[in-house]
Amino acid sequence: MAIRILLSTRLGERRWTQADLARKTGIRPTTINDLYHELCDRVNLEHLDLICEALECDLTDLLTREPDSAGKVNRNRAGNKKEE
Repeated sequence: MAIRILLSTRLGERRWTQADLARKTGIRPTTINDLYHELCDRVNLEHLDLICEALECDLTDLLTREPDSAGKVNRNRAGNKKEE
């Protein structure tokens, strides 16, 4: 996984539970749980905005990218990157 969701870390720093965050944002507890455990493939931008507002943090405090050593992008004949 190249993108990491740091919600568990941010909640731990504030000593908040997942339920606390769900109440403050109005986001369903199951959605918070999926983000907390990094089980989701897609993330709703509005949810990220609500979480950032509730936790008083920036998006970069919630998401980080860890480069994949194998790489997922190849180059085409013109030398431009292309996704497979």
